[in-house]
Amino acid sequence: METSSCLREFSRYTTLSIFGTLGVSCYILADTYFVSKGLGTNGLAALNLAVPVYNFIHGTGLMLGMGGATKFSVYRGQGNGKGADRVYTNTVYLGILFSILFVLPGLLCSEKLALLLGADSAVLAMTDTYLRWLLLFAPAFLFNDIFQCFVRNDGGPQLAMTAMLIGSFANIILDYVFIFPMGMGIFGAIFATGLSPLISIAMMLPHWIRRKHSFHLIRTRIDGACVTSSISLGFPSLLAQVSSGIVMIVFNGIILKLNGNTGVAAYGIVANISLVVVAVYTGIGQGIQPLVSDRYARGMRRETQTVFRYAMVMMLALSAAMYLSIFLFTQPIIGVFNSEDNAQLQQIAAAGLILYFIAIPFVGYNVILATFFTSIEKALPAHILSVLRGFILIIPAAMLFARIWGITGVWLCYPAVEIAVMLLGLILYQHNIERNRKE
Repeated sequence: METSSCLREFSRYTTLSIFGTLGVSCYILADTYFVSKGLGTNGLAALNLAVPVYNFIHGTGLMLGMGGATKFSVYRGQGNGKGADRVYTNTVYLGILFSILFVLPGLLCSEKLALLLGADSAVLAMTDTYLRWLLLFAPAFLFNDIFQCFVRNDGGPQLAMTAMLIGSFANIILDYVFIFPMGMGIFGAIFATGLSPLISIAMMLPHWIRRKHSFHLIRTRIDGACVTSSISLGFPSLLAQVSSGIVMIVFNGIILKLNGNTGVAAYGIVANISLVVVAVYTGIGQGIQPLVSDRYARGMRRETQTVFRYAMVMMLALSAAMYLSIFLFTQPIIGVFNSEDNAQLQQIAAAGLILYFIAIPFVGYNVILATFFTSIEKALPAHILSVLRGFILIIPAAMLFARIWGITGVWLCYPAVEIAVMLLGLILYQHNIERNRKE
């Protein structure tokens, strides 16, 4: 009976969470589609140069939301209402602080940032516009992530998913309206994307209005221990997103030298589809987080392993389905974004899709395992996996593989790194199981 109940709860939380995280990924994917149709290859290149900054913003939001919501779930499982309120309040404080840190460069130095990311004269104006408004909308993105995590962990996974999907659907509609009938160009794309999290936040208001929430803002100073703990637990979520941004920046630089703006545009297609793939795994991880944290807080170690195994089975099934779809429909997928029928773009992107996405089951394992470690308050192994994926291995591997095999090496370095990290992850997970047995 317990196993059946756990499976039902797992299915409910992960399915709803996947739909929600797919909604987030659709923010940039919708921009990619409509910008490619309205502004062509240069617009697509400009967007791809700016997107890594979105990874930093979204990663920060997930760090605050996942870290704070994990501690909230643990306190809630222990019946500590005051601790839960303190965590939520301090998470809001951090949200305000990081909002300021993102907004300031949007006001002061967006053009310099665009140049630093590799924009040349052909795409500088569009990259600058997208970056500036992306940074100015950062508070909306951050607090949408925070509220999503807390509402989901407070027994509202369906509301969190519904809010995210409505925001994403609004983004698609607004993208079309702003770019085509209204002719607002790339500003229309980012304006639509910036309004979407505001719509999602508005959709979550019933959780507060109907007094269904068990977290509250209280009068308290910033609690250093609480902030440190929440950031530490949420840091792997930040690194997972930042790693995507770092990979994009490094790959953009390498591909720009190899194939120019057309190559960057082709990589933009691969990278934005990758956002969707990673969103699926992020959804599984976020779905199991409240379940694992709750059982961990109640000392149910065996049940935490059961939830993790369910997540692995789901991940492998979805990975097989996604890669098969990419393999069978490579040309039509690229054609959706190749509005100018650029033969070079089509060729580069086709090879990229087939080779780059060999990595997807290994990415899935690494993302979910890092979230699992975070959920049981084992931040160090989660940090190790995330740092290796995002910084230590991927950058030198990309440079080395590109020197040896050119653009093919760029595509292959991603699966190579993810496989290496997965092998280490298997060792760390086995060590955790052995420790639990001894306890």
